[in-house]
Amino acid sequence: MKIMNDIFETRDGPVSPVEIGYMSETFTVPLTGSYNWDYQVVDNRIRKIYELGKILNWNSTIDLDWSSKFSEKKYYLDPSLNPFKDIVEFKKLSSEAKLAMDHHTLAWTLSQFLHGEQGALMVASQLVNCAPTHQAKLCAASQAFDEARHVEVFNQYLKRIGVMYPIDSNLKKLLDSILTHPSWDIKFLGMQIIIEGLALAAFESLKNTAQDPLLKEILRLVKRDEARHVTFGVNYLQDYTPNLSPSQIKERENFAYEACVVMRERLVNSQVPSEFLHIPESEARDIVLENAVMGEFREILFANIIPNLKRVGLLSASLEKRFSKLGIMKYVDFENADELSLASLETPLFKDKAS
Repeated sequence: MKIMNDIFETRDGPVSPVEIGYMSETFTVPLTGSYNWDYQVVDNRIRKIYELGKILNWNSTIDLDWSSKFSEKKYYLDPSLNPFKDIVEFKKLSSEAKLAMDHHTLAWTLSQFLHGEQGALMVASQLVNCAPTHQAKLCAASQAFDEARHVEVFNQYLKRIGVMYPIDSNLKKLLDSILTHPSWDIKFLGMQIIIEGLALAAFESLKNTAQDPLLKEILRLVKRDEARHVTFGVNYLQDYTPNLSPSQIKERENFAYEACVVMRERLVNSQVPSEFLHIPESEARDIVLENAVMGEFREILFANIIPNLKRVGLLSASLEKRFSKLGIMKYVDFENADELSLASLETPLFKDKAS
């Protein structure tokens, strides 16, 4: 299996050049930064989102109970929702192998969360440099801190499982397309609408099947941060997109379409079931895509992304036709406004802080 267990080993000395080559990857960004000397508050909505980022900060060391134990002999995921539970190859597995497959399945999923959050951290840091307004820079800086915290908690939880997987190639391509794009607003679109929309759906879907209370709490807190990031993106792009030319609108719609294709069909864990059940990855992928949990994930995903594309003015008639062929235009009028409202975002994180 392509796992990265050695990542958890404690190092007593400096990292060697060989290890650096294994652990790191460089890329070149044609990024144009910008100063902004106007420190006036231009948009009170963006200012409010920035203030909420300060008020609703949480500390993973203090606010999460890392001392809680979850037995290694328990399933991390609800076994009744396992898409492979009824196939012959799974039924033939020993109880130990079924449990190991469950643990590796969660490890693969959380590994993608971890790698995705690192990508989000880097994009947010890019936006600090290239966002054109003072308020947007502050919000992006606040978001960078959030993403750093997310990297921290997923990395720490994966250490409890003891297994980490490399980044999925399709997720890597999606992140690369955002990180290396020269236009700041496409970075904004790709991160705040597409990637954060993906995160909201993935976290909610996993929260519904996770068995460990600690993991559920991590997902709840991270999801609250991501909802604020999406709101930031929608509010900012609503004002910016009308200033774009028709050719620029088309470029951004094409970007959104290609990203949705990747998320609908390719971000699927076929590796773990293929290796445990000894079936082709294509067969494992088909089984996962037909499962009710994946259907719920896609519903949450596109019920967030499609209405938000409409809100920011990136849903032309031609794009609607392309989305209709994917079967996702049915989500266009889905009401997710409550999740994006400031009233929803202002809800205290913890009950004991509500008074």
